[in-house]
Amino acid sequence: MDWNNTKSIFIMVFFVLNIFLLYQFLEKINDYQYENFAESSTEELLKEDDISIEVPLPKQKLKDQFLTAKSKTFEKKDIQYLKNQKAKIIDDKKLVGTFKTPVSMKADIHEADLDIFLKDYILKGSEYRFWSYDKITQTIICYQVADSKMFFNNSKGKVTLYLNKKGEVVSYEQMYLEDIEKFNKPKELVTPMKAIRALYDNRDIVPKSKVTNVKLGFYNSLQTTSMSHLLVPTWWVVLDNETDLFVNAFDGEVIELNTEEKILE
Repeated sequence: MDWNNTKSIFIMVFFVLNIFLLYQFLEKINDYQYENFAESSTEELLKEDDISIEVPLPKQKLKDQFLTAKSKTFEKKDIQYLKNQKAKIIDDKKLVGTFKTPVSMKADIHEADLDIFLKDYILKGSEYRFWSYDKITQTIICYQVADSKMFFNNSKGKVTLYLNKKGEVVSYEQMYLEDIEKFNKPKELVTPMKAIRALYDNRDIVPKSKVTNVKLGFYNSLQTTSMSHLLVPTWWVVLDNETDLFVNAFDGEVIELNTEEKILE
């Protein structure tokens, strides 16, 4: 064996390896510096337009993945033990219940009280969370959750409660997504600040607005069949406690409101 040649080869290999590792290190530094610059730039733009962020944003990088789900086909056994109600199944996929005795709700709708109601009276009610209360139509909307993340604006994983003038729940409609599974490999998500910047660039956030809530959930990305759905990680951004905006957490694209409902209804 020619030791000098072997030594030269080893030196060259280590030299190339060190260059490669140095390149990766510098790339990470550049990415970090760019992200910090981009976020600082966004903060300055928001400040110039008197736009404030009223909630803490997660600093760490997050990863998530698609979910797949199927619309549940309700069966008679699903409704036979429901309390204080007459329930019927509509077109296999929708459950409609009418309460024999209306159920009182407090004048101020609190999420904790609603959680108790859902567990007591709704099939798999612990898997739904409060979304909105409309005083004009006297309806309460609840959407399904998985791993504490809500399926935003998803009519196929939804409970609608109907109240009378006394504020009592008299009936409801329910749809449910089952066989929820993670799909594909986890991917790094855009930061909440990048989602806010996308909404700002899209002119969805106007001067003097306040960002009052930011949460991660899922939005319906694709209905692959009449029963199967693909859900994408999504940032939910709330302005002034009243305007709901959504951004795809994979690519940072703004999701047009009501797109999912138009597809699924």
